[in-house]
Amino acid sequence: MFALPFFRRDLPALKGERVTLRVPLTNDYREWSAVRGESRAFLEPWEPRWTPDELDRTAWRLRISRYREDYAQGTAIAFFIFEKSSGKLAGGITLGNIRHGVSQSGHIGYWIGERFGGRGLMTDAVKLVARFAFDTLRLHRIEAACIPDNIRSIRVLEKAGFQREGLLRSYLRINGIWQDHYLYARIADDPPGAGTKD
Repeated sequence: MFALPFFRRDLPALKGERVTLRVPLTNDYREWSAVRGESRAFLEPWEPRWTPDELDRTAWRLRISRYREDYAQGTAIAFFIFEKSSGKLAGGITLGNIRHGVSQSGHIGYWIGERFGGRGLMTDAVKLVARFAFDTLRLHRIEAACIPDNIRSIRVLEKAGFQREGLLRSYLRINGIWQDHYLYARIADDPPGAGTKD
């Protein structure tokens, strides 16, 4: 359970330069399934293997239920990413594996629809979630992992101030295959721009 009074009321939207983040709602289903469906070939190489019912409404309800349960337990917060200029759903980002006590850390995972890639939306979203994690949740460290071939994701993390810390061998099962991942992290007291590569 989140100990902060902040979590006793609805989570407000987080507003960035290019995006607005808010928690997923049940009525986001059609837009979510459309963006995910049209981006399937773009997303599959970087995600766990899709189930046959991945985009079905029943699977969506279970997903929303899991988001709410994780939030209530204080272990994760899922956000949808909306492009500010159009108001369209562009992707999602989750701050998960949230730990307090001596760790005070969390892990970021994200996805973006193919037609929204390359616009700086995900970099903006990652920066917003990092600020929220440090300033509101008072976390000390945020981690993210990405496959070494995922050049776009590496660029997002480095532009958002994350630093590469090492290689995690056979770390996650992605698209049916155990894959190595680079570990990236950002610390609360890192100077602004740390890890940034232009």
